[in-house]
Amino acid sequence: MQNKYRVSFGNASAKRRIKGDSPAALQCVGAASRQLVLPEARECRDNENDFRKGEVRMFAFYILVAVAAFAVIFLIGVYNHLIALRNRYRNAFSQIDVQLKRRCDLIPNLVETAKGYLKHERETLEAVIQARSAAVNLHAEDTSNPQALKNLLGAESNLTSALTRLLIVAENYPELKADKTMMQLSEELSSTENRVAFSRQAYNDAVTSYNIARETFPNVVVANFMQFGEAPVFEVESDEDRKNPKVSFG
Repeated sequence: MQNKYRVSFGNASAKRRIKGDSPAALQCVGAASRQLVLPEARECRDNENDFRKGEVRMFAFYILVAVAAFAVIFLIGVYNHLIALRNRYRNAFSQIDVQLKRRCDLIPNLVETAKGYLKHERETLEAVIQARSAAVNLHAEDTSNPQALKNLLGAESNLTSALTRLLIVAENYPELKADKTMMQLSEELSSTENRVAFSRQAYNDAVTSYNIARETFPNVVVANFMQFGEAPVFEVESDEDRKNPKVSFG
């Protein structure tokens, strides 16, 4: 019994009949079947590839979102840490500032009392007056600015030096040492200087912690971008200044 096969090739309308179960006939049937199936299979593969590409893009998107979220959280953490340290050293300075202003308030009476006895020490008295004036003027500036704060601390250090020299000179005048007003002022000044020394140590410790934090990588990137300036240390200029002025005339 002979079978007849009709084979279509693509979009051509030509047809031919192949009789018998010859290999050529079977080959033609297979080719025809493949041509009928290929377009659907190709479309299926394309859809599968598109789906996989979509999954890869979505996965990459999630990775980018996670990285961005981590970066934002990290930046916020560094910023808040620097803010906390900066507020700590500013608060420590405010404790010094109170005592420094008190010292400035005591100096005019101290100088006025000493004038009557130190007539030949005019240069020493003027040095104290000028140093106090410079410090008072700088107290009026915005000390949240690191440079302004540095200038103020430098002026206060100069005032300490001038005041120390005045008190050393006063030791050579017994009548001045015996003056009741001078004795009272000396006690108040000595107490104030002790508070300044204690507060200065606390301030310098806070400044050191802040500066280390802002200079450590990667914090330094955030610090520079957000303009966290270096905090100045309250230093004394000479070995004499490292010792609290001895102003006890009793």
